[in-house]
Amino acid sequence: MPLMNIFEPLFLLLALVTVITLITAAACAVAGKWARAGRILRRLGMGAAVYFAVAVVVSIVGQRREYHVGDPQCFDDWCITVVDAQRAATPHDSPLEVSLRLTNRAQRVPMGEKGTVVYLTDAQGRRYDPQADSIEVPLETKLQPGQSVIATRRFAVPRDAQGVGLIYTHEGGFPIEWLIISEGGWFQKPPIVHLN
Repeated sequence: MPLMNIFEPLFLLLALVTVITLITAAACAVAGKWARAGRILRRLGMGAAVYFAVAVVVSIVGQRREYHVGDPQCFDDWCITVVDAQRAATPHDSPLEVSLRLTNRAQRVPMGEKGTVVYLTDAQGRRYDPQADSIEVPLETKLQPGQSVIATRRFAVPRDAQGVGLIYTHEGGFPIEWLIISEGGWFQKPPIVHLN
């Protein structure tokens, strides 16, 4: 995934324009130019409505992003990569063990990613959350610039499950992806890493 898609700088530019527009409207209101302040706010509202309509349409018609083992998924300079996925060679059901590399690509600042969640799904849409393990590296670990760590997660997935893939997403907190035209927006399924 590229460091930044074209819509991220567009969102930042529009956020800056919004702040400047709100300051201008407030200055007009303070100066007693209520009609002008109202016109400015109406235009801002129409612009915001158009932007959100485009974000919703893109999330409806956009294809789910698909990754393979070894492909990094990045949020700013913090990346998560599925390195390996395998089972122990036993005749009975054994957990599927997935190794994840967490990386900070930033040059100068430590980074971590709060609210990071991984789980598996199969072709039937069933969700498999990782098994609890207190000694595993937390996905929210703050990494120093250029640092990488391996985090392992185990999932109780039936051996006959088909189309197993790993989902990396954020749960809890404000859904920033709803504001930026990107993968995993309003109605789009989150990206998937195919494991088999």
